[in-house]
Amino acid sequence: MMKKIAPLFLLFAGLFNVSNAQGNAQEVDYVNTIIGTPFAGFAEGLEGGGTLPAVGRPYAMTNFLPQTGENKMGRNAYIYEDKRIMGFLASHQPTVWMGDYGYVSVMPQVGALKVLPKERALPFSHANEIAKPYYYSVLLEAGSGKQIKAEIAAASRAAIFQFTFPASDQAHLIIQGIDLNPELTDPSNDYTERIAQLKGYVKVDKEKNEITGYNPDRMSAQLGPALPNFKGYFVIQFDKPVVSFGTWDKDTVNPSAVEQYGSRMGAYVDFGEIAGEKVKVRIATSFISLEQARVNLEKEVPDWDFDKLVKSTREIWQENLSHIKAEGITEDQKAVFYTALFHTMQFPREMSEYGRYYSGFDDKVHEGVSYTDYSLWDTYRALHPLLLFTQPDRVNGLITALLQMYKEGGRLPMWPNPAETNIMISTHADAVIADAYIKGYRGFDAGLAYEALLKDALVPPDNDTSLAYGDRDKWTGYEARAGLTAFNSIGYVPFGKTAESVSRTIEYSSDDYTVAQMAKALGKTEDYDKLLRWSKNYRNLYDPVSGFFIPKKADGVFLHFNPKDKLGRQDGFTEGDQWTYLFGAMQDIPGMIVLMGGDAQFAAKLDENFSGNHYHHDNEPGHHYVYLYDYCGQPWKTQELVRQHTTENYRNQPLGINGNEDCGQMAAWYIFGVMGFYPVTPASGVYAIGAPQFPKLVLHYKVGEQPKTLTILAEGLSAENKYVQGVMLDGKVIEHPFITHEAIVNGRELVFKMGAEPNKGWK
Repeated sequence: MMKKIAPLFLLFAGLFNVSNAQGNAQEVDYVNTIIGTPFAGFAEGLEGGGTLPAVGRPYAMTNFLPQTGENKMGRNAYIYEDKRIMGFLASHQPTVWMGDYGYVSVMPQVGALKVLPKERALPFSHANEIAKPYYYSVLLEAGSGKQIKAEIAAASRAAIFQFTFPASDQAHLIIQGIDLNPELTDPSNDYTERIAQLKGYVKVDKEKNEITGYNPDRMSAQLGPALPNFKGYFVIQFDKPVVSFGTWDKDTVNPSAVEQYGSRMGAYVDFGEIAGEKVKVRIATSFISLEQARVNLEKEVPDWDFDKLVKSTREIWQENLSHIKAEGITEDQKAVFYTALFHTMQFPREMSEYGRYYSGFDDKVHEGVSYTDYSLWDTYRALHPLLLFTQPDRVNGLITALLQMYKEGGRLPMWPNPAETNIMISTHADAVIADAYIKGYRGFDAGLAYEALLKDALVPPDNDTSLAYGDRDKWTGYEARAGLTAFNSIGYVPFGKTAESVSRTIEYSSDDYTVAQMAKALGKTEDYDKLLRWSKNYRNLYDPVSGFFIPKKADGVFLHFNPKDKLGRQDGFTEGDQWTYLFGAMQDIPGMIVLMGGDAQFAAKLDENFSGNHYHHDNEPGHHYVYLYDYCGQPWKTQELVRQHTTENYRNQPLGINGNEDCGQMAAWYIFGVMGFYPVTPASGVYAIGAPQFPKLVLHYKVGEQPKTLTILAEGLSAENKYVQGVMLDGKVIEHPFITHEAIVNGRELVFKMGAEPNKGWK
């Protein structure tokens, strides 16, 4: 593996040397967008990071990237192990297990015309690849010793592709406007209805040197409602005159055809004889109209200056990445840290286009600002709390976008892509909204927000007593909290009625806690009392015989099992087993400790969890487990585990993330880990203290409109000195391993004294 990736490191080292020749390397220079791109995981059966070497600005509406394979739900467009590139894609696929939508691709070619993806794909080597947030380039092997150099620079909705062709009498660009390939069909990707119903469109205008069109495809369409008005529009322009052109549909090429409709089709242009010349392609996207795509193009890429676009996007990334300054660490640590910070600035993606947005929740265009691709089941845990520090100017807009979805569709989303998909379980938008409100954010409609949260907690889905709501079921309506009828009446989701019943019971209890905190803040005392009581419902599934939360039937009888057996979805769990959810009630950790017999017994069960390899860092439900020793009087074990998991699970190499990045959650966990505190309980306003991993971090953020700076120092930190001896905030001793959000945002200097032995008196 090291031999395979060494050439890539040499390229990145070259980039660092260039930066150092011009002065000290900046934060953006350390971002390695290849980290996390392999399909393989850290071990057999584990997923890769699912990341992409995308070019564009923070939270870009469209990602521009090389395409190494035909993507679908379950496969990214770029996978590190692939050996060929079949196009340069304007993509909206957020992660492996969600779908692309409204995509379009461009592929350079010399020699005989080949239009289908596998036929037009060309070999490449990672040794000839540069991947940065603001620039991508690769050399494609075009046959007979010839190479095509492909480069990408991009903004948020528009880009410039730059192709340098070798000498040839046939130079083409192939545009693919839609790709419904029946060979890709599988249980997660049912193409039958889409192939029968959808038709993409392209139009070639030789006089304008332009191709326009739209793509109505949504790869996750089977999971959501029909959207007859949905289209991904595109405008593609060339800076070199088109000599000839045509369209294609499947394997049929139509020379000189101006228009084409189809389910797997596109267009092509020829530039005639060419020799070492650059051809630039300006490309813009829109979900509103072709006219809006042209507006996006003129606002973001108004000319053909490729280098200027590279520079401007680089500057924007540098501004965003410099919100946290890390000092006293190695080059590898800088690469891991700033790549992680980069990954927290991808999603949710912008969905609005200069004051207007298309909504997948009512299939209409609206005025305002919007976002989509919220992986809420993952990101409510650490990403959204981190954004309060790193992207405070976006937080109110992100919440307002959720509330717009509520108004347009009648429910807060679970996983919009860009319509609701009902993916994962529970309504964790509740936690995101309540957490921001409790921590002082007021730039959204709090009354509307509370109305939406209360509906999640009180109103079951329409088919609650008749459907099981299994994972990735085809669309039947908003799932919200399936099984809520029983949860709010008998106090748990019963086995055999609703899928994943144990996990749902625990997660609904957690979300009720967050809604309760917002009710309390708004003076809704009666609601608060009821919701807080329901937040303890998880206790009804704790079985003292087995010592686990396990399924219970509607008649109150537990489904006992051999504790050595590994349970799964069919037994009531989501992405895990009885160990995965044993400590899942993050909203009531003292209550869990009582259930399990007290501090000593709780700590012993945590010990068994970690020593028995039941903790899987690639799986989000357990992300807070490392910090639970703080609550039972053994915080030094939290400190050991933070060191272990920030080190083991994140590396400066392609296979560098232990499990799917999940739209920034893995990265946010890491960043909180090295900072030294973590938001265990959403909407509590309290962080559990871990152990900082860098000697010095300086955070620049805002509280309201007021700029703030927080310096985090780890005095005496070393490989041996991993234990916290004491903590002070602005000279005041922190007496227990917890710190409030209010204290942090009003503080200036957080100092950790580190040592080689645990301080067992600090707890």
